[in-house]
Amino acid sequence: MNNVLKDRVFLVTGAAGGVGREIVKQLTEEGAKVVATDIADNVHELAKEFPNAKIVTAVGDVSKSADVEKIFSTGEAKFGPIESLINNAGYMIGKALHETSEEEWDAVMTGNAKSFFLCAKRALPNMLKAGKGSITATGSISSVVGLPSQAAYCASKGAVLQFVRQLAVEYAGNGIRVNAVGPGAINTPFLTRYLAGLPDPEAGAKAVKDAHPMKRWAEPDEVAKALIFLASDNAAFITGHILMVDGGYVAG
Repeated sequence: MNNVLKDRVFLVTGAAGGVGREIVKQLTEEGAKVVATDIADNVHELAKEFPNAKIVTAVGDVSKSADVEKIFSTGEAKFGPIESLINNAGYMIGKALHETSEEEWDAVMTGNAKSFFLCAKRALPNMLKAGKGSITATGSISSVVGLPSQAAYCASKGAVLQFVRQLAVEYAGNGIRVNAVGPGAINTPFLTRYLAGLPDPEAGAKAVKDAHPMKRWAEPDEVAKALIFLASDNAAFITGHILMVDGGYVAG
């Protein structure tokens, strides 16, 4: 990245997962200051895993405004204002609409869309004051195509993409860029849990791979690289964009 990330302050949500961990790893390797947060306690292990990195960890639920405030305040006390937000936290239920309960629908929409709203809202005032900033979100192929057994998930990830576009237009004149990546299937515990909920996990795994023209899943580091590129000054004239990291899925 040619030092474009050195000492920049990032907040990464969903940091304890496969992609989140890779985001933190790559950012710290580039000399960035990272506030890593997750709902899971094992997010604290990142500080032990990267002992020489500029990192602070915080446990919290980013779909709750009080937790978001606590997370941002923790990061700001350590590193100062957040300059770049990577909104990577996500939640998925694999069910057809007629099998999805109201509570499950709310949980997916809250976990994916409301959490993005709360974090972006909290990040924006300082970015506006600075006259610059970047917000990058993890979308999905489900942001742009309909998929079986993903009623709530497709709706929530579609909301993420449209929110990215709206924010990009709203704040472009303030020097703030807003983008997303659209991964296909990623080799993470998130995917493993989804496949385990299918009637035939083995057949489901084969079908998911076969649906990608490259006939494989993405690795977490590949998705992390795309997110960090969009967040960096190497993407200085890119905003309102979804970068598909999907092995050709939506082109097929």
